[in-house]
Amino acid sequence: MHVSPARVAEERDWVINRADTVVPLINNVRDDLGEVFGTDVDSVSESDYRDAVDAVFADGDLAVNVAAMVAILRELDVEGDYPGFVVDELLGRELAATIAGPQPLRTLGEATFHYADVRVHGEADENAGIDDCEAALAAGFQERLPGWNWTERESPFALER
Repeated sequence: MHVSPARVAEERDWVINRADTVVPLINNVRDDLGEVFGTDVDSVSESDYRDAVDAVFADGDLAVNVAAMVAILRELDVEGDYPGFVVDELLGRELAATIAGPQPLRTLGEATFHYADVRVHGEADENAGIDDCEAALAAGFQERLPGWNWTERESPFALER
């Protein structure tokens, strides 16, 4: 696989065009997790998602890595699917973490990937990695985007110098 600036742009467009699948998944995950943790979590609009995708792809070093993982997942198919289960999970988890950002969002993105992954199932005519890619996009961007109360307050653990 060759990753060029043109390929990065192609993958960005693909990610943007999945908004109709990814945004409802983000909101479903946020609703479920908000209920589990007893908090209200803001929903995400397609515009919020597109802006976050633009921010990820505006950082060239981040963009090339995200684009490469998206491209691999889009092309990944294993006959019978199950033998490829581990590799698409591994790539999905890493894609979610990369999009989510630095710690602790990175680890939360990885954990949320598995939560989102059980909620999305690809179409019969799609490669096996597509649904893992969509789950990773939902998990990563839902961490990156504002809306969680704990991310919008000062940490009680920050020490003044």
